[in-house]
Amino acid sequence: MAFLALPASRQCPFPMKLQFSDHIGKGPLSGRSKCLRVNKGNLVVIKLATRLPLVTPLNPTLPPTLPPSVTVPAPAKEAVGSKGKLAAWTSIKQEKWEGELIVEGEIPQWLQGTYLRNGPGMWQVGDHHFRHLFDGYATLVKLQFGNGRVTAAHRQIQSEAYKAAKTNKKICYREFSEAPIHDNLLAYIGDLGGLFSGTSLTDNANTGVVRLGDGRVVCLTETQRGSIVIDPNTLETLGKFEYSDPFKGLLLHSAHPIVTDTEFLTLLPDLVNPGYLAVRMEPGTNRRKVIGRVNCRGGPTPGWVHSFPVTEDYIVVPEMPLRYCLKNLLRTQPTPLYKFEWHPESKAFMHVMCRVSGRLVASVEVPLYLTFHFINAYEEKDENGSTTVVIVDCCEHNADTSILDKLKLQNLRSSNGQDDLPQARVGRFRIPLDGSPCGKLEAALDPEEHGSGIDMCSINPAYLGKEYRYAYACGASRPCHFPNTLTKIDLLKGKAKNWYAEGAIPSEPFFVARPGATKEDDGVVISLISDKNGEGYAVLLDGPTFEEIARAKFPYGLPYGLHGCWIPAD
Repeated sequence: MAFLALPASRQCPFPMKLQFSDHIGKGPLSGRSKCLRVNKGNLVVIKLATRLPLVTPLNPTLPPTLPPSVTVPAPAKEAVGSKGKLAAWTSIKQEKWEGELIVEGEIPQWLQGTYLRNGPGMWQVGDHHFRHLFDGYATLVKLQFGNGRVTAAHRQIQSEAYKAAKTNKKICYREFSEAPIHDNLLAYIGDLGGLFSGTSLTDNANTGVVRLGDGRVVCLTETQRGSIVIDPNTLETLGKFEYSDPFKGLLLHSAHPIVTDTEFLTLLPDLVNPGYLAVRMEPGTNRRKVIGRVNCRGGPTPGWVHSFPVTEDYIVVPEMPLRYCLKNLLRTQPTPLYKFEWHPESKAFMHVMCRVSGRLVASVEVPLYLTFHFINAYEEKDENGSTTVVIVDCCEHNADTSILDKLKLQNLRSSNGQDDLPQARVGRFRIPLDGSPCGKLEAALDPEEHGSGIDMCSINPAYLGKEYRYAYACGASRPCHFPNTLTKIDLLKGKAKNWYAEGAIPSEPFFVARPGATKEDDGVVISLISDKNGEGYAVLLDGPTFEEIARAKFPYGLPYGLHGCWIPAD
């Protein structure tokens, strides 16, 4: 990636007050501005403990990000901005920035804390351009709320993959859809050896970010080595999250663990003896312990487990017909489904495991399905209080794998208004616990309510694993080639409310509950928007009405991002 060196004298597009973290320098870079709709006084920087055991610093021989004391101007807009094109699919222009944003509308005074969003933000290294959305090097974005004001920042995660690519001007690790091109056979053989040991797999933690029960904040991707600890105040990369258990040899894990104040649950696919290990990690440790194992009923390998759901008593282990493919993992050139293959003949299954004992209580065949993201799950009980059915909701793509191809950057950048977003629905599984061999899958509501497009979901976290009513996701206002609305799903009424801004691409809507709230939707929804003409802003929607109550504009365009987390101000 060729980074732009912006002159220190370059002015922001509008007057603003900037506040940098201690390691960059103290104090505002410019005076107060009358156009800022904020209170006077200094910003409060929330200090969070990030002390942790077993953090391995990333390779110190590779170049650092920026000098410890520098003036960082706002990034220049993408050159395509003047042509009316989105910044969503263009690389961020510099490694980090921080500043206070202009607020239009009113941010609730009770909203005190930090929203972090992770996702790919850089799709070029040297002269090489990545092919797929999921390949981009991770860009972490921060929105810090306090007293009706908001400070924003972004910073590149300093993974080994990113630093090596920046140094060598080419990709050096196996990413989602691509692998390094080697100059000789010996280097290729070494790369294959590194594949089996895991050392040639990327650590580009560009998918999610979670706050553990002990306060540590970890960015994640599909590979276990792509678990990286960051400082939520400065967004600085602190080092690798090193698991102190024997399961690192399984190489992969779910990119979406279930994280609460008391535990960290995840699934580890076993590619050699096809199946899944369900493991638990307690706060303050780096050691995962086995809860139980599920052997695959289909084959030849486990199905992709990008995410999975839980109820209060059970872990639901999905087995999709989109399965990991060992021969595709060995290839240096992408295949149609990248590291996977579609095996409809292997069928699809749902397995239900007790969270305490690890005992398998149900394993049922279900209709073929394809999902990246499960929304939630809960138990239906009879009059005696015994669970009879497990309900599982997900963003289901009608068992259509074409969505992976639609996420190639060439397709995303070349859209000319055509309606080619594959259809999707809120898929609802009914998994019986009475020994029946089959479960059901149907739409939880009419897909037309959300434009027959749905993904990137969140709920009120207080309802995790419990019966719930509302979900928040990205939907579709057609014609479109990518989800372009924010939608609030009412599963009780089977209805949806949608927020839409012409030409904008919103990222995952994240629900933050109002402290002390008793109603499920009492709170706000936060989303970062990649707008037309190369612009970007954060939007806040009122939870009950789903009406926009505030937006805060960035002085530059935001690349599209994936998943986030909320860190309340203690």
